[in-house]
Parts: sequence; C-alpha cells; structure tokens
Amino acid sequence: MSLIANLDTLEKGLIVSCQAPVDSPLHDPDIIAAMAKAAVNNGAVGVRIDTPSHIQAVRKQVTQPIIGLWKQIITGSEVYITPQFHHAVAVAQAGADIIAIDATTRKRPGDEKIIDIINRIHQELNKPVMADVDTFEAAKLAIEAGADIVGTTLFGYTQETKSLTPPGWELLTEIVEELNTFVICEGGISSPDAAKKALNLGANAVVVGTAITGIDLQVKAYQSAIG
Repeated sequence: MSLIANLDTLEKGLIVSCQAPVDSPLHDPDIIAAMAKAAVNNGAVGVRIDTPSHIQAVRKQVTQPIIGLWKQIITGSEVYITPQFHHAVAVAQAGADIIAIDATTRKRPGDEKIIDIINRIHQELNKPVMADVDTFEAAKLAIEAGADIVGTTLFGYTQETKSLTPPGWELLTEIVEELNTFVICEGGISSPDAAKKALNLGANAVVVGTAITGIDLQVKAYQSAIG
C-alpha cells in the first residue's frame, strides 16, 4: 500500500491502539488480533500495534493500515518506541504499513540521528514514518528530517513535558497551524467527545487506546475510585 493510499484511508478517522501491559493475560498475539478485528469491524480506519509478533497476528486479521512499533527499553536512553533501525526492520517485516518511532529530542541509543533512521526506513524498507513527539520543537525537527506523519503521542510522557497532562490540545493546534504535515492526535483521548474535538481542531486522524482497549488500566481506575 502506498503512502498516499495510507493517508487517504486514515483521513478524519479513528485509529485504535490495541496494546496491553506485558504482565497482562491480554498480552497475547491472538487476543490483540481479536481486539484489532473488533475495532475495524466497528469502523476503525486503522490500528496501532506494538511488538512484531502482535503485528504479524493482526496482519492476518485486518487489511486496514497498521501503524507498527516496538517498545524496547535500552540502557542509557529514554527513547523506547522503535528506538533503533533494526527494530523498524522487524516491525516492517511483521506487516506494518507505517512505522512509528520516538522522534523526541532525547538521546537515542548509539547516538543514531533521527534523520538517519527516517531515511533508512524510507529507502530500505519503503515505509512511511509516524514521528511520535512531545513538543512543537520535536515536531518541527521531525518534519525537517522527513517524517510523513506527526503524532502528539509523547506529550506528557517525557521529562520536558511531565508537568503537562494529555491530550495536548495546544501542541496539536500549533502543529496544525504552523506545520504542513499529516498530524495524528494521540494520548489522553478518553471519550468520543474528545476524539471529535481533536478532529475539529484540525487533526487528520485520532488514536484512542486505553479508553477502548485498556482493560487493565480501566479496571484499576474504577477500583481506585470505588475502593
């Protein structure tokens, strides 16, 4: 599927992030694939999936675009979303249509530059790149480095933004107004109204995860409130 076809398919749509904590019984390729299938059966235009084995299982169930990533903790770096090129290779080989990477300004493992990993994903894997960012500066640098999509995914989850609570409405608005790019609002979208607000503010698409598929976190939240 070409980049243009991917973006046309995603325009003004809902992308469901189907993930689960590694210690959850839901962290199973077949269960993640069932979540993804349920999502697209009910209108999701795409899914966001972590881990090659999960991506592979989802690919067998859905034809809609998969935004793939691989969360890896590497000593000496806070970057964990597809941190190195070989992780992107595994994600692509598993069947992802779009590769999501951490595109914050934090130190990357092995000091790999963001422009280099984006160029290699384009040239060697022939896949578009979704840059997960936390700030406008990171978004601007990612676009300059060649990213095809910018997502507000890491707003509120980095040292620089830890005092801020997603959704990043102001960040989204600034990206929409200042950068000529396909922008996805992700992070903290906890209701249908919030998803609609993201699109009204100019997001090309919106990702919802925990509020739809995060059973573990949802139950903990309810239990905390009533217990």
